[in-house]
Amino acid sequence: MSLFETADLFGGDATPPPGAARSAGGAVGPAGGAGGAGGSDAGSIDGGAATGGAATGGAATGGAGPTPLAARLRPRNLDEVVGQRHLLGAGSPLRRLVEGGGTTSVILWGPPGTGKTTLAHIVSRATGRRFRELSAVTAGVKDVRAVIDEARAARSASGARTVLFIDEVHRFTRTQQDALLPSVELGWVTLVAATTENPFFSVVSPLLSRSLLLTLEPLTDDDIRGVLDRALRDPRGYADRVTLTDEAREHVVRLAGGDARRALTVLEAGAEALLADLAAAVPLGPGAPTAPGAAADPADPGDPGGAAGGAGPGRLVARLEVDVLEQAVNRAAVRYDRSGDQHYDVISAFIKSMRGGDADAALHYLARMLEAGEDPRFIARRMIILASEDIGMADPGALGVAVAAGQALDLVGLPEARLALAQAVIHLALAPKSNAVIRAIDAASADVRAGRAGPVPAHLRDAHYRGAARAGSGAGYRYPHDAPGGVVRQQYPPDGLTGTDYYQPGGNGFERRATERLRELRSTVRGTPAGGSDGGRQRGPDATPDTTPDTTPPGPSG
Repeated sequence: MSLFETADLFGGDATPPPGAARSAGGAVGPAGGAGGAGGSDAGSIDGGAATGGAATGGAATGGAGPTPLAARLRPRNLDEVVGQRHLLGAGSPLRRLVEGGGTTSVILWGPPGTGKTTLAHIVSRATGRRFRELSAVTAGVKDVRAVIDEARAARSASGARTVLFIDEVHRFTRTQQDALLPSVELGWVTLVAATTENPFFSVVSPLLSRSLLLTLEPLTDDDIRGVLDRALRDPRGYADRVTLTDEAREHVVRLAGGDARRALTVLEAGAEALLADLAAAVPLGPGAPTAPGAAADPADPGDPGGAAGGAGPGRLVARLEVDVLEQAVNRAAVRYDRSGDQHYDVISAFIKSMRGGDADAALHYLARMLEAGEDPRFIARRMIILASEDIGMADPGALGVAVAAGQALDLVGLPEARLALAQAVIHLALAPKSNAVIRAIDAASADVRAGRAGPVPAHLRDAHYRGAARAGSGAGYRYPHDAPGGVVRQQYPPDGLTGTDYYQPGGNGFERRATERLRELRSTVRGTPAGGSDGGRQRGPDATPDTTPDTTPPGPSG
């Protein structure tokens, strides 16, 4: 039996495997109508492969072309759902909704590929309700009201209830979300809304308060392995006609990143590429070498009748290896939305990793952002901020490193500038840390906002204009360069803030040495005893002006 005669692999006139030609009762066809109970539903994605064509590598074909593997394998009930154990236990709100036919509306919040759309279909099918779906990307208020009016009419005419599934509900404007409120409150529809964004920021409060919020978690690696095993065994998938090597399986798990849909898409891309290659490499006859990636199934030593009507040594199994996957799938789809939660989560993790000294984690998040197409200037700006906020004077050179990385980005661009960014990330992560700079400026700003901003001392005022001397500006200013050490005793802050200490250096890096220098400077400038506490106050508002005479000769006025 040649590869072309292996109907289970490449189609033909073979009878589809059980379950491949008939959808589950109540499945929804491509036009949106509810299928009859147990009836055929060509093109359905909810109860097995669509009718209308033979299986091709496990891919059912219908009038509109092959149905994606992820759609064919969509769970038909809660027991088939992988992961989300915290939502599916006995007595859980979701299970009560499905099994009890309640009217509670639901908001499903979770990352892509965790089952939000699947759960919406299960709610509809299990409760025997009409199913209508809108995408917030393309639908407007007019579309929402049309579906609601249709649901009200169906309820009045036959008592039929409607499940309205809105994907990416966070993309609806406030006006569009408000249009849903009456129908949800009065029970005209059971709303199942899906979002990948934090609903507390993206969904209006009245809609949140009328709905049950369920949080879906990314699938674990074991969950993804289970999804792959089902896809390889299930008649709706590859029905044991494709296998994965252990290395290939782990490669898919790694690329999936907790996204079942992504895992199945990667598997399908690799399997279809392999099957196409095998179809083009037909053995010439008995004893001819088998095409790479094909192996006889030891569990099926013979096929007397032949799925395609011919005899042969046994059915062939396509063995999918990691190199085929890598060729079929260029790289993982990085879970990162430049305008959504993932954008803020990843940049937050990036900053916190550098702050915490984990250069490896910081490099991971840097690569993640760059691979996802994040604006590298945004990354560079955040690194510059971190250099002052979290390192500051503990490593004064860190700011220069971050600025240089940003300049290198402007000069050479990507991809080469990723090296400068990575070097700066490593430097910032390894640098000693201090938040003394931000604490100092925050304390100073708090005093200013509190009204502690007295007049500039007269001797510090601008004296470079006609009449300045007559106004007393600059009189008595002492020029530091005329004094040994370049420091003089002199009042610099306004009256009421003398002796106030804003900058409090930490004990890391350069600040260990800066502490002694700061003590010496404050002692000289304020005229306090050297070598001990200068009596400085942090943000003290009640300091008295320094009126002690100073013998340092006055210098040129400023």
